[in-house]
Amino acid sequence: MMGKAEIMSECRMRFVIVLAVISLLSATNLWCGMVSAETWRLEQGRDWKVVSAEGQDKYLLAVAEIKKLVNTGQTKALCAALDKLKKDYPEIAGPDLDVFIKAETLFSKGKFAKAVRGYDKLLAEFPKSELYQAALDRQFAIATAFLAGQKKKVLGVFKIKGYAEGIKIMERISDRAGNAPIGLKAALAIAKSLERRGKFAEAYQKWSQISSQWSTGQIGRQALLAMARCQHAAYKGPKYDASELISAKSYYENFKLRYPKDAEKFDVDKKLKQISEQLAEKQFDIGQYYQRSGNNQSANFYYQMVVDNWPVSTAAEKVRRQK
Repeated sequence: MMGKAEIMSECRMRFVIVLAVISLLSATNLWCGMVSAETWRLEQGRDWKVVSAEGQDKYLLAVAEIKKLVNTGQTKALCAALDKLKKDYPEIAGPDLDVFIKAETLFSKGKFAKAVRGYDKLLAEFPKSELYQAALDRQFAIATAFLAGQKKKVLGVFKIKGYAEGIKIMERISDRAGNAPIGLKAALAIAKSLERRGKFAEAYQKWSQISSQWSTGQIGRQALLAMARCQHAAYKGPKYDASELISAKSYYENFKLRYPKDAEKFDVDKKLKQISEQLAEKQFDIGQYYQRSGNNQSANFYYQMVVDNWPVSTAAEKVRRQK
């Protein structure tokens, strides 16, 4: 038979597991508009099985009711239900649970930025809490919503899209989790969000960081290709510096050397040809500048460079037509 301490620990762990699932389910429901009133139980094989309320003990029924209240944002009823649960089952109580519940209450009110600070308090003050991972998961769900365009209040009145807030939250998750799966997921979420919104220089920096931390395997391959893609996309045209093009060319060539089959799949040769055309056009544009300035010697130098380095380019053809 288990001792009293073991029974208390097991009971608290059951609550933590169910509460963590509530966090994930209610986060999904918040963004998808889904509300579920089903009761879930973790079976021996660790798959979540839906079961009817009939035959469940009062404990699981109480937790199921809390899940429903979180999902539907019934904050007042949620607070009452949580207080009752703690009174009925004092073995699950603790300061970390109080902090988590306060954060959950803020979440149910739609006060996501304040909820995140509540989860931060738990993560900072109770690093060994059984609720630690649940708090990280909840923060990840909130940050994902911000990165998808969820708005946040500024000065208590104005609403702006919470991209910056989402990135801050993800950065903290990544810093805390390190190489753990959720740390990687947070880093990837930041890089993809920046790239999707056309912030290619910042996205490149994040992909570069990911490449340094996870240099091999699928993530290393993904990061290398993304670094090339972001540098290429960051190039603004022949009137601007070509350093991004040169960098993109180097990354694409490295990718082709390391992953020849994937290079074919992602049309790397086509992208390298496009970069060659752009580099040739850049040099041709410099030649035209010197020609307009009356410096024909420098102009001819750049024109010859175009013909020598990119003989089959459109720019080289334009040089030949000028002669």
